This record gives sequence, C-alpha cells and structure tokens, in this order.
Amino acid sequence: MVMLFGESLTRREVAARLGTLAAVAGVRLVTLGDGHERGQRMLEFRSGSGLRFTVMVDRGFDIGECEHRGRAIGWQAPGGFPHPHLADAEAEDGLGWLRAASGLLVTCGLDQILSGDETSAAHFDYPGRPRITTTLHGRISMLPARLTGYGERWEEDDCILWCEGTVIQAGLFAETLQLVRRIEVDVGSDEIRIHDRVVNRSFTPTPHMYLYHVNLGYPLLDSGARYVAPVVETLWAAHAGADYTRQGIGYRTLPEPQYPFREQVWQHAMQPDGEGRVRVALLNDRLGLGFMLETRAAQFPCHFQWQNLRSGYYTLGIEPATNHVLGRRFAEERGELIWLDHDEERQYDTVFSVLDGKEALAAAETVIRTVTAQPDEDYPVPSGRFPPLSRRPG
Repeated sequence: MVMLFGESLTRREVAARLGTLAAVAGVRLVTLGDGHERGQRMLEFRSGSGLRFTVMVDRGFDIGECEHRGRAIGWQAPGGFPHPHLADAEAEDGLGWLRAASGLLVTCGLDQILSGDETSAAHFDYPGRPRITTTLHGRISMLPARLTGYGERWEEDDCILWCEGTVIQAGLFAETLQLVRRIEVDVGSDEIRIHDRVVNRSFTPTPHMYLYHVNLGYPLLDSGARYVAPVVETLWAAHAGADYTRQGIGYRTLPEPQYPFREQVWQHAMQPDGEGRVRVALLNDRLGLGFMLETRAAQFPCHFQWQNLRSGYYTLGIEPATNHVLGRRFAEERGELIWLDHDEERQYDTVFSVLDGKEALAAAETVIRTVTAQPDEDYPVPSGRFPPLSRRPG
C-alpha cells in the first residue's frame, strides 16, 4: 500500500485520485542551465512524504540536495555543485577534491580514501610509472556516470521510485574499477536505499578502498543537535593530545557555527546489532527532525565523525569506511588493504532515513541505545587501538 497524506491507498485508489503520479511523487531527469553547474544532469526524486532529493548523474551518481518539507538535510559547499569538467582531483597537490565536494552524499574511492600520498605502482607492471600519486578521497565523486535507467515500478500496491547508473574509474596501465549504483525510495516513504557494487574489470589485481562522506547541514545541524551512535570506544581523534579540549567542543552535542574553528575528526568503534547493522543519527529535538544512517558492519567496519563547524562551512560528516582513519599506507603496512581480482566485487547496502517528529526521533534513539550506551563524556580518551580488519567481508 502507498501512504500519501495520511491515507493508505491501493494502486487503483491512487490512479483514481491522480491523472498522473507525478503530481505528488516521481523521479525526473533535469539539466542545470547556468553558471558553473551548467550542463550537469540531475535526477529529482519526490517521494510524496515531503522528502525531496537529487541524484547527481554527472558527479559520481551521488546525492546532492536533500530536504524534507522544505527543511534542508544535506549540506552544500559555497560553490554549490560544479560541473565535473571544472573539478580536477589532481590539482593543488591532490587537494582538488576540496574545490568541488558538496552534497548529502559524496562517495570516496574507489582505490583511495582519506589523505593523498604516494604508493607503489608495481602491480600495474608499467616501467614508466613506478609509483602512484593518490589524491584526497580519490577520484570517483567527480566522474560522470552512464545513466542506465530510472522511473517508477509498481509491485502490486507498492510503488518504488528508482534509478541506476554506472561510473568507470579507469586508465591505461592503471585501475579499471566500476561502480554500479542503484538508489530506491518507496512512494510515501522517508527512507532512501542505496545498493552499490564495486567491480574490478581489469585483469590486474587492484586495490579498493571506500568511504561515504555523508554531510549534514543547517537547519538539521544547529546548536543543541545530538550525535547518537552505538560507540563502544573512541580510537582516534585528530585534535587529541594537549589541545584535546581547547575548542570546547566534544563529540556528542553540536554548537552553533564557530569562528575561528579547526576541523575535528574522530574515529569511533561501533557496536553492530544482532543482524550486523550499525545505525548513527543526528537528532534535532527543537525541530523534531533527524537523520539516521544505517550500514552493515561487515561492509563498513570503520566509522568517522567529521566536525567542520567553522562559520560559512558549517557541517557534520558521518563517514562509514572500509579502512581505518590513518589511510592507505597504514592499511598496506598492516595487510588490510582490499585487493580485487578480475571481476571480483564488493557490495554495499545502506539506508538513509529522515526522521520526522518527536516520536520518530525517540524511536531511532531507542533502537541505537538498545544496542549499547554510548560514552556520556564529551571527550572520551582515544585508545589508539586499531582492531585488525579483514580483506574480505564477514
């Protein structure tokens, strides 16, 4: 059944009320027409619940805008969503990603996440390139996708809005990795389902690293908003040491925008539930608005929290990842870097949920806290302990 405007309706009843479903819900392809966003294709989703979001076909098939009943959920950078032809991940000593990163979901990978570095290219067996220069968070988010389909699908009395695209990250004597992404939302729902497959299409064993940079902004992020997660241990904090409390901002409760402010990054160890799921939420009690991210521990064993609370850049990042926060070289040294053989793949299944109303916030918090009670101190001392990771999903 489809839930619309407080009524549970069959497919026949929906058809009787609407000349076209597009009057209240649907997915359509649009092309932006001005400024540095010009020429960029986007898919606009409206679920009929008040949830609206856009999928950036030409930017890694990521999610750009996201709002619920006119209240923004996702964060946008000052530059909006530049066309990928204007974004160069290789620029500025590998920091070009910072010129274009924007939106609710920025995918990082497919062979590199976190800070750029240099590493051996011996596996590509090309004498002219003995080493690879990696870039901040990799290249995938600035590559256009091939749009393979979108639309609506009825399954008896349930209606699903969907899209699918394929992004190729490839080069001669380099990686040939393919991201196949499918995004779905039920009509009348506040949940976005993302299913990813990352496949090695080359005949050379190739490294794979993956991270979701999920960026939440105002008004969801505001003074008093709470980060709620099944944290069992804080492993690392970029600002730990003598200055750990200098900025007066811990991990649990978010302040208003700050100036000056230097970003704070934490890695937390999360306790999955009995089905292997990890849920992390940002809750705004004043607005009765929240957002919850659900991942699978076997797919994303690591979790980071990014606090970019500087005035003008005000955002909170929830970041599930395949590897620890110390990056690719650390993963290589510990034998934890994932290597994909020809046609080998990894799959990732994730749910984004917008939480509307005090009851939804309370239910989400109960679900999370039932798994484990997170530390109630604002500055848990980082353990420095990085549990071993498997190259293969559990």
